[in-house]
Amino acid sequence: MLYWSWDPSLSVGIDVIDSQHLRIIDYINELSVARNEKNKEDVTQILMNLVDYTTTHFAFEEELMKNAGYPLSDSHKKVHEAFISNINNLVRQHEEGRDVTGKLMSTLQIWLTNHIKRDDKDYAPYASKMLNPGWLKKTLGRFFG
Repeated sequence: MLYWSWDPSLSVGIDVIDSQHLRIIDYINELSVARNEKNKEDVTQILMNLVDYTTTHFAFEEELMKNAGYPLSDSHKKVHEAFISNINNLVRQHEEGRDVTGKLMSTLQIWLTNHIKRDDKDYAPYASKMLNPGWLKKTLGRFFG
């Protein structure tokens, strides 16, 4: 059973961003499975992958907003930075042996739902005007190699 399923209300209308958000949800579901199986090694690996992917997604999104001329890109970036700081705190607690997986999954689900529906949908009209296959391919390659 999935911890969290993609919901069309989470779509920002930009396929590349939606697919990245979906991948983050997949990581959260993988984390749930590893937690239920009490597989600490898998939890650690998935957690590291999730943090790495989310950080890369944020950087891609910030580049997209900047290139699109989104006027609130600086404040959006600060929201990302605060979130990453919070997640890194949970990672440290995990590394200290605490089981923060449930709290992490809940935090991610609540934060991402609100962030996508509010903040990300705000920049989508700006970004969709400037997306083209050449820019997308070049930029995706730089971030997701």
